[in-house]
Amino acid sequence: MRFARGVELAGAGAAVLAALLVWALAPTYPNYDSYYHLVWGRELLDGLTPTFEAYAAPTKHPLYVAVGAVLGALFGTGADRALVALCLLSHATLVVGAYRLGAAVFGRWSGVLGALFVASSASFLLYAARGYVDMPFLALVVWAGVLAAAGSAAAVPAMALLVLAGLLRPEAWVLAGLLWAGTVRSARGRRDRVLLALGVLAAPVLWALVDVVSTGDPLHSLNATSALADDLGREQGLAAVPGAFVSFVGATVRPPVFLLALVGGWLAVRGPGVGAVRVPLALALAGIVTFVGTGVLGLSILPRYLTVPSIAFCLFAGYALAGFTTLAPRSAARRRWARAAAGVVAIGAVATVALLVLAPGLSRGVVPSPGRVSEELRFIRATHDGLVGVLDRRAVRGRLRCGPLTLPNYRLVPDARWALDLPRERVTARSARRRPQGVALFLISRKGLRRYGFADGASPTTNVPDPGFAPVERTREVAAFARCGDRRDAPITE
Repeated sequence: MRFARGVELAGAGAAVLAALLVWALAPTYPNYDSYYHLVWGRELLDGLTPTFEAYAAPTKHPLYVAVGAVLGALFGTGADRALVALCLLSHATLVVGAYRLGAAVFGRWSGVLGALFVASSASFLLYAARGYVDMPFLALVVWAGVLAAAGSAAAVPAMALLVLAGLLRPEAWVLAGLLWAGTVRSARGRRDRVLLALGVLAAPVLWALVDVVSTGDPLHSLNATSALADDLGREQGLAAVPGAFVSFVGATVRPPVFLLALVGGWLAVRGPGVGAVRVPLALALAGIVTFVGTGVLGLSILPRYLTVPSIAFCLFAGYALAGFTTLAPRSAARRRWARAAAGVVAIGAVATVALLVLAPGLSRGVVPSPGRVSEELRFIRATHDGLVGVLDRRAVRGRLRCGPLTLPNYRLVPDARWALDLPRERVTARSARRRPQGVALFLISRKGLRRYGFADGASPTTNVPDPGFAPVERTREVAAFARCGDRRDAPITE
């Protein structure tokens, strides 16, 4: 037992070390949503009401705004890199938590495989490297599952984690309700029952209070998210849910893992039973219900909304391959299951090699690709460095006195606001309103133009300079044009 615990601690240490090495050796930066939370956190530190109603602003997540404020207070302009470090460490915590949950429900070896499936997901790695709110959210949810699997004695601490998770993403509200329903009768005394009931209500009530205080509308997050989906033409509606579910799950955990999860789920229900696997089953069902709910409410249907059930799928897939280790050592059922699992692994290995050799293009959709993650991180770093490099030029900063900084659309607005520490009206999107003068930035690399210049169908006219704007500075990724009144130049000031 002591040796096994030592191995587990070594594995956890290796996960944390790997996260820190990725952060140090492959520098990357937050995504659009996360940069906005850093901007909002800085506004809080400045005593201002966060600009939650800015053009095309993402849905705010109250606890993440607080995290942005804390990191801004501690690290200043380096808070963006600190946020990435936090999310990479959250990824490591998620992997360790997946192992602990899988081991508690399905056995140690099933937990190991489940954790490996989680760790090898390119989507989860990219979410961590871009500072997505999903990583700390998933880490909290999985560790709440670890506590819930321990029994009703740990229900209150599990609920506390779900309250925090519920201030990051609303999916946790459903999980909190399920935890309450499953533990309220067996709770240890009236105090625990009261705390569990309060835990179910805490996150949605606090979220609504933040909306009321900041915007006057307790349903601002829901209304704004739906309106933004309409404005950007994103996929919405119940009819889009089935196809999106298949494609998004396949992109997150890969089709082979999902197929194994179906087998593992069937075996788990037939073997240990629904009660024994209630926690991963609740994660899967709650995530699916929430995903369907986004379609019913007309919200954007995004891959990130299936991250919770994807964790459960990884755990069930691990059970499909290693669940035989929980059976009697010399039983016939164990031998048959072990042979079947070995056969699946052998077939999977042969198929993987064949795909990589004969159909490398097709393999991108089936086989986890570290190369794809590395390529994406290089692009993110190059775009960020190009943007900051232009904004740091003296000529560009001097001409910001002539008018606002504009970008083709909303995508890089928070990045620029964070780099320059400017208010909402000083950094805008040309897709919202054209400006007669000021500094206009343009993406000039092919991938940058496709990813950021034409995001969500932006008009081609926002990607070319207006009359009177002249080139000022450029990097490999970004070009700056400026116009100052009737002149093309203005005095350059520090």
